[in-house]
Amino acid sequence: MREGVLLTKALSARLAAIVEALPLRSGLRVLEIGCGPGAMAREIARRLGEGHILAIDRSAKAIAQARAASGDEIEAGRLSLRQVAIEDFELLAGEAPYDIAVAIRVGALDGRQPEIGRRARQRIAAALAPNGRLYIGGGDPLCEIALQGE
Repeated sequence: MREGVLLTKALSARLAAIVEALPLRSGLRVLEIGCGPGAMAREIARRLGEGHILAIDRSAKAIAQARAASGDEIEAGRLSLRQVAIEDFELLAGEAPYDIAVAIRVGALDGRQPEIGRRARQRIAAALAPNGRLYIGGGDPLCEIALQGE
């Protein structure tokens, strides 16, 4: 358990509040969009029990940093990483859909680029299970975004 305590302390107060606010439970499949160096993904992986988190980022540098810091979670099969922009994201052949998607400070979803945002929401909707949910930062501490009709 000591490792889990260290991971929690590595999170900023803002990210810790976000992880606490997510409706996480064992067995869920989570898609983190814009994972950066992976601190939040590692904490989510720790809380999912038999679940799995796929953390994506458009930056090769961010994915390399996340991979370097996440060896235990990757080896245990609780975390995987993929370099891809959300507006280009697609499930791989045979990849199961996700129950939850979470995006914190992701430019494609901040409203400044409507066409990219529309494509990103379509890709997220296609990657989620029928009752899947999308959460973004900006609420207290999260907002849920409805994807019906995307």
